[in-house]
Amino acid sequence: MTLEKLRDWVGKTENADDLITAWPVRALSATLDERDPPPRPGDPLPPLWHWLFFLEAVPQSRIGPDGHPERGDFLPPVPLPRRMWAGSRFTFDGPPLSIGETATRRSEIKSIEPKTGSTGAMVFVTVRHSVSGPRGLSFVEEHDIVYREAAKAGEKARDPKPAPVDATWSKIITPDEVLLFRFSALTFNGHRIHYDQPYVTGTEGYPGLIVHGPLMGMLQMELARRSNVGRVPAGFEFRALSPIFAGMPLTVGARKETDGSVMTWIANDKGGLVQQGKAIFK
Repeated sequence: MTLEKLRDWVGKTENADDLITAWPVRALSATLDERDPPPRPGDPLPPLWHWLFFLEAVPQSRIGPDGHPERGDFLPPVPLPRRMWAGSRFTFDGPPLSIGETATRRSEIKSIEPKTGSTGAMVFVTVRHSVSGPRGLSFVEEHDIVYREAAKAGEKARDPKPAPVDATWSKIITPDEVLLFRFSALTFNGHRIHYDQPYVTGTEGYPGLIVHGPLMGMLQMELARRSNVGRVPAGFEFRALSPIFAGMPLTVGARKETDGSVMTWIANDKGGLVQQGKAIFK
């Protein structure tokens, strides 16, 4: 399929409605090993926790070989086999969603762009999500998806650059197979790179199960907001730089900047920067 044909998907939209219920929130809090009180009707949904909702229930017969829904419906049929979450950007302009409310997500294909990297051809697809509750627009997310060529024999990832070492707040986590499974289950994510060891090593060429990009983004946002009690998030962004694998300790870091923003990052067990971000507070 030509790039020109793929770009026919730009502007394509879809809508989804969901009820913001308490159980997924309680389950994610436990998965992140937090001791939050049980969520109650009217409690605000923390930023990024909307990933527990608006989940796509595709019939099993329409699941592709990588565990994702087959392409060509809402997302374009990019003819590259490997797919990763490249990053997201959020603007929190409106009232937060609350437990017990019905919410709507409007999604639009914003752009489809080819690039060439050290491992070959890539295509970036950006999806814009506008999420609203009963009181109007709550926030906007732009989600970047990258599609890559199949792994080549002997292909090795470059070592990431060093992560910052001057964190204001930090925590160390070792994401194991159970954590990855629970997060996949809560977000109804069938991507096999997060739970299928023979697939991720034999077909996609990685050395182990890959930690979810949005899970790492959530760990960054959680450290920033829990370290800034009383401040209201106005924006957040994160970008994936290098994969990290189950069983490897990672450090979540956050640094308070002079302008009041908070820089965030994930470092691997060798101190390499695998994901970086920035939180802005009102």
